[in-house]
Amino acid sequence: MKTLLIVYHSRTGGAAQMARAAARGARAEAEIHTRLLTAEAARAEDLLAAEAYIFAAPENSAALSGEMKAFFDRAYYPVLGRIEGRRYASLICAGSDGTNAARQIARITTGWRLQAAAEPLIVCTHAQTPEAILAEKVLRQEDLAACAALGEAMAAGLSAGIF
Repeated sequence: MKTLLIVYHSRTGGAAQMARAAARGARAEAEIHTRLLTAEAARAEDLLAAEAYIFAAPENSAALSGEMKAFFDRAYYPVLGRIEGRRYASLICAGSDGTNAARQIARITTGWRLQAAAEPLIVCTHAQTPEAILAEKVLRQEDLAACAALGEAMAAGLSAGIF
């Protein structure tokens, strides 16, 4: 059975909601094993054991969150040259635009020679004040539906042998 690994970090709940929605969508494919792990818990072995990935993280200070970056740092060299050609997608929960966080994931995955299966899915909360930035996020249903659709598409692609 092929595995889709979803690794996420979330400080105020937005990226966690996105990752859980993607996992729900992916679980519609019965032939695919979907694993949902926090960035703190995920290890290089988890990447090696999966055939495709979804990475979900918040934008913090116009960059990828530190915990997500720490996951990539821990796993980078142990899997280098061992996961080439696998597909991935990214989910970003942003307060402003999220493009730099998405760009950072793309640069890391380029080093691993992964192939993007979709454009980054960025949900912008428009949180701009300290209170709004630190507040627990509640994402719109249509944004979560898009995350679920991405998870379902990733799992369907694995199941069909497209990637």
